[in-house]
Amino acid sequence: MNVVDRFLQYVKFDTQSDELTNMWPSTPGQMIFAQHLEQELQKMGLTEITLDDNGYLMATLPANTTRHVPTIGFIAHLDTSPDISGRHVNPRIVDNYDGQPITLNAEKGIVLSPREFPELDHYKGQSLIVTDGTTLLGADDKAGIAEIITAVAYLQQHPEIEHGKIRIAFNPDEEIGQGAHKFDVEQFGADWAYTMDGGEIGELEYENFNAAVAKVTFTGRNVHPGYAKHKMINSQRIANQFMSMLPRWETPEHTEGYEGFYHLIATEGNVEKTTITYIIRDHDRDRFERRKKELEHLVRKINNEFPNCVSIEIKDQYYNMREKIEPVKYVIDIAEEAMRNVGVTPIVVPIRGGTDGAQLSFKGLPCPNIFAGGLNFHGRYEFVPIPSMEKATEVIIEIARLVANR
Repeated sequence: MNVVDRFLQYVKFDTQSDELTNMWPSTPGQMIFAQHLEQELQKMGLTEITLDDNGYLMATLPANTTRHVPTIGFIAHLDTSPDISGRHVNPRIVDNYDGQPITLNAEKGIVLSPREFPELDHYKGQSLIVTDGTTLLGADDKAGIAEIITAVAYLQQHPEIEHGKIRIAFNPDEEIGQGAHKFDVEQFGADWAYTMDGGEIGELEYENFNAAVAKVTFTGRNVHPGYAKHKMINSQRIANQFMSMLPRWETPEHTEGYEGFYHLIATEGNVEKTTITYIIRDHDRDRFERRKKELEHLVRKINNEFPNCVSIEIKDQYYNMREKIEPVKYVIDIAEEAMRNVGVTPIVVPIRGGTDGAQLSFKGLPCPNIFAGGLNFHGRYEFVPIPSMEKATEVIIEIARLVANR
């Protein structure tokens, strides 16, 4: 079975995660998919296959050399984004894309057009896998899973390619930030690993945001509006005052590259009580800490005007893996060399987000991120070029070869 056949099979599994269930994995479909993969790995003859109650599936391709070779790992996640349905995914292959708009769903008028998505222009002449316009595709990250398993199968079929012990893992709930929480790094037993969870071909990432979430609560006092002068304290108006005090241009829609931001993700309230939630992001650790302090400073300013009106709770989510990867930079050098060897130009870019690899790096498993090939994740316009998946598979194989021969 090739990488495309595997991918088309895997996207049929509904594995959306859900942060509201308080279960692990957060949805039953992820465990059903993990059990399917477990059976596939067993049929392939892999060893040390384990699937725990939390949905973490691990397996081993044994070394085929007697020389000492580091144990490396490849990781992808089982779940798809809760942002849009992943049920009844109906993928379609567009052969030899001609550069014109692709009608995904004629009945609903849903079109994937290079005018809105100019990255399509990079893939003229290639075959693309697209959605039917009613669901996401699931390339994030079932493309990564298909690539890892296909690469392992290829190494099994080609014993002339020397490699050390290779560990693979598929974990749940990456899309809701919990993918690495119960990942047993000691059990995995790799010297380092790569998540196959990046975007376009060539992406190689070992920098990500430092991340925190801030919940700000405003307490007001309600009085009949006809008799409210000098009595009413409207928590919604005070919350609006707070929001206007933050830098206008330091938001996701005005930033790129290494620029950080404050992102308002939720508001809920009335006169008596209003709660707003921000996520805080910055690649630089010092600026990240200053952003948190700025929110606390604004809370103090509001409380000076409206005593004891505002409280804030800030919780760190993850940190920039760069500080853990730079001391072992050779893991990046190997990935770059592997890409070049198979005809892919490395694109080393910072992740404007998070990754399981960031949390795993801080748990003691250095884990940069490699492209899986998909684009427009988390929506109905998601697509993946078939040559990108094929090249990602080749990169995995080449990394295994390079590590054994260094």
